[in-house]
Amino acid sequence: MPEEIYVSTDVEADGPIPGPNSMLSFGSAAYKADKTLVDRFYVNLELLPGAAPDPKTMQWWKKNPKAWEACQKNQKPPEQAMASYLAWLKNLPGKPVFVGYPAAYDFMFVYWYLIRFTGESPFSHSALDIKTYAMALMKCGYRKSIKKNMPQKWFENLPHTHNALDDAIEQGALFCHMLNENRT
Repeated sequence: MPEEIYVSTDVEADGPIPGPNSMLSFGSAAYKADKTLVDRFYVNLELLPGAAPDPKTMQWWKKNPKAWEACQKNQKPPEQAMASYLAWLKNLPGKPVFVGYPAAYDFMFVYWYLIRFTGESPFSHSALDIKTYAMALMKCGYRKSIKKNMPQKWFENLPHTHNALDDAIEQGALFCHMLNENRT
């Protein structure tokens, strides 16, 4: 059976759901279980035709102007971005497993865009949620499995900038530390 490659992915969007709202950018960091960073992918996307930004989400973006500016550069049409991403996923040295924090949000956008613009998803219908994994390891309730309650040994000094690739790398390293603890 091929080795699993953990594809930590972070999405930046202009609203809560794909279709009515657009994914602005996303980044993926592909890790082996031993925390080897195999490869990374990042793209900024053009807005979906007919989609409109969510006013609440845009209020958040106004408080994060550097992150907003970063996802406005070098935008690609969604069909081109997702075709490149699909090819990248298929060239990874193992079976890709989607990893997100929170997976429900990030996976929803990535899966919708993959199906809409390529017709397929190498992730199937599955995503691994870091917060849920933390809940199991910490033996606590879901609402208590937040970063401030997680053991410091799971974290590295990596930035969380709301740049999708930075955040994907940071969250992927966090997941690998958790995975290693669970396996030892």
